[in-house]
Amino acid sequence: MTTEQRDYYEVLGVARDADAKAIKDAFRELALKYHPDRNKSPEAEARFKEIAEAYAVLSDPKKRADYDVRGFASVEGFSAEDLFSGVDFGDIFGDMGFGFNFGGGGLFSDMFRHHRHPRGPVKGNDLEVGLTIPLEKVNTGGDETVHFSRPVICPACHGTRSKPGSEPRKCTACDGSGKQVTTRQEKKEKGTVSFQQITICPVCHGQGSFIEDPCDTCQGRGEVKQEDNLKVTIPEGVDEGTALRVPGHGLPSPAPNGPPGDLYVVVRSRPDPRFERHGADLWRLETIETPDAILGDKIKIPTLDGAVEVTVPAGSQPDEVLCLKGKGLPVFGTHMHGNINIRLQVHLPEKLSAEERTLYEQLRNISRKAKHSE
Repeated sequence: MTTEQRDYYEVLGVARDADAKAIKDAFRELALKYHPDRNKSPEAEARFKEIAEAYAVLSDPKKRADYDVRGFASVEGFSAEDLFSGVDFGDIFGDMGFGFNFGGGGLFSDMFRHHRHPRGPVKGNDLEVGLTIPLEKVNTGGDETVHFSRPVICPACHGTRSKPGSEPRKCTACDGSGKQVTTRQEKKEKGTVSFQQITICPVCHGQGSFIEDPCDTCQGRGEVKQEDNLKVTIPEGVDEGTALRVPGHGLPSPAPNGPPGDLYVVVRSRPDPRFERHGADLWRLETIETPDAILGDKIKIPTLDGAVEVTVPAGSQPDEVLCLKGKGLPVFGTHMHGNINIRLQVHLPEKLSAEERTLYEQLRNISRKAKHSE
């Protein structure tokens, strides 16, 4: 008998935005309550393993961020060593004498049995779709709707390809197998050797049957195209190219009653004329006039929360970078934010008025005099 795996936050009884201390305190309290050395009830060991696994994931920032996006698929196939190698249980329990053996026969030796796929019908292939979102959505997170089409099993014939009430006719040439087997024998010095050659049945072309009365809904294909609108939750600061997994929304299984594959929504940020994204940092090229670079100035710079005034220091040089700390995108999986970096480009006038030329010549003469007097 198998039981459904519970959400790690639910296992520890903490909120999804709980900090590291709250997660650690919740684990310690529950682990002390259910550790098999202290609790001899039949369900204690299984409960303790569940608690320890949840803590191993939620106490590691990278594993936790991955779990928040991909769920249990993020730890599928992990060994106990993979999961617990970075956890210092001694720091939590001190010298209370609790053992944590990750090797064969230890308390965690069967920790990951529920991550293995049970044998059954062949699963359908996964489907990948792209989703482009504005930087504002990367900044705040939230729900987005994905529009895509996919083939699904025909609801009328349930994939048999025949009109409801009729059945395919079995190919007599291959007895419904879709294959033909040719056997030949050769005599050798030590006896007779048999050789078998397996080929696709040339009569039914490997189908094993003939559809004499095709389904009207799918025209005998067994599948129909379905237009889907699916709501997905975008985490704050989602990294460029992150794939969000939606179970069961992929392609149908090639086997009758087999489970469909999964849908992976690949998230990318939409190009923005204001910024260029580099991780959690946003870069902007700002052009200023030569006098403003020399004398300094105040300029308006857009951010994801509205425009702010930025001071350009006197004597700013071309390619100098001004930094607005914490005004960038959230750093995925943390409470930190990146920066907005403003790279200054100084505009040199191509044509001068007579007055401007006079002033620049005066400035050049002053500079030359100052240089000679040094």
